[in-house]
Amino acid sequence: MNHIPANSLSRRAFLESTSAAAVGAVLVGTFPAVVKGADDRVLKIGLVGCGGRGTGAANQALAADPGTELTAVADVFPEQIEKSLEQLRANHGGRVKVGEGGKFVGLAAIDALLATDIDVVLLTTPPGFRPEHFAKAVKAGKHTFCEKPVAVDAPGVRGFLAAAAEAKAHDLKVQSGFCWRSHFAERESYRRVHDGMIGDVHAAYGTYLGNTPWSKARQEGWTDLEYQLRNWMYFCWLSGDHLVEQAVHTVDKMCWAFRDVLPLSATGQGGRQQRVEPEFGHIYDHFSIAYEYPAGARGFIACRQQQGCAGDVSDHVIGSKGTLRQTSGKLNLITAGADTWKYDGPKNDMYQTEHDEFFASIRSGAAMNTGEKLAHSTLAAIMGRMSAYTGQTITWEQALNSQEVLAPPNLDMQKKLETPPVPIPGRTKFI
Repeated sequence: MNHIPANSLSRRAFLESTSAAAVGAVLVGTFPAVVKGADDRVLKIGLVGCGGRGTGAANQALAADPGTELTAVADVFPEQIEKSLEQLRANHGGRVKVGEGGKFVGLAAIDALLATDIDVVLLTTPPGFRPEHFAKAVKAGKHTFCEKPVAVDAPGVRGFLAAAAEAKAHDLKVQSGFCWRSHFAERESYRRVHDGMIGDVHAAYGTYLGNTPWSKARQEGWTDLEYQLRNWMYFCWLSGDHLVEQAVHTVDKMCWAFRDVLPLSATGQGGRQQRVEPEFGHIYDHFSIAYEYPAGARGFIACRQQQGCAGDVSDHVIGSKGTLRQTSGKLNLITAGADTWKYDGPKNDMYQTEHDEFFASIRSGAAMNTGEKLAHSTLAAIMGRMSAYTGQTITWEQALNSQEVLAPPNLDMQKKLETPPVPIPGRTKFI
């Protein structure tokens, strides 16, 4: 197994040494050959991040195209690699061709993985690493599947946008982890909304009310960084808080309802009522965000992660002539005066469709680059978190130009890393 040194370029150093424009400059120059219109050749896949979502993405990538092989994997923790490969081999047998030389461990493992002859990379680590990983994947000339969200702070979003533009310039395919955009019923629902069935969209209201996710008790021998990485959802520099990491799906559907027009501002609130124990890091357990859109339109997002409370994941779009109601893909109903429409078409596995369409675009050479939408929906969620944390109304321009970098400097597995304080509205400052 290849153990890669952990003292690689940290995300903070990467972002501090490169503005959005400089990221583009880094990527310009002698560009690697890009696989285009690969009708017959085997497409080699690399997986970065071997947790549950990464293993799922690799399963779907291999199922999407019989001419694919998994040849390289990377993770901070070696046991995650072995667990993932065991599942993948059980499902795909000999198409999982990862030998000992194709396993890369450590904070810099992605560098070694991208140096192999893979054609496609799946980025499924905690989102705090995504901007740096994506920029490296583009520079290496790899088609990329990017899980949501794509960043946890504005410098990360700016770097991601610059890399996405460079990917488009070189016809690199970029597919989004915003899976609901691949759900057949949701697609048809929003198509009808955009075609005017409910008139002008005045408001969108979405909820993501769920339970507390897993947490892992600290084990003897774990360093501060290892503990935070193993409980990454509860640390904002890794997850962006649950509004950005989980409820960003709901934020993305709000953006979709408004045709991806950028929101003007966000005014939010939130807090930490139930998850007050140290093992839950320093993030909030509930948010409520109001977004202002052009022409007086409004978007509203409510989310929470609290045990023992009622759950609800649904979306409502209110127009001048009617409404759209959606409940987690189970109900898609439009009511417009005396007219009603309920989706009764084919059902699909949206996670699989993401990869089916991604690999089809690589094979055919058809355009696919969802990078800008990925980044904009991510920033809309970050903007809401900024507002809730500070207690201030935050405009899109303020959010995009924020200088706050959340990642600790000079990441090293032995580094002492204190848990940051819980943000306090009215006292926590916007940076």
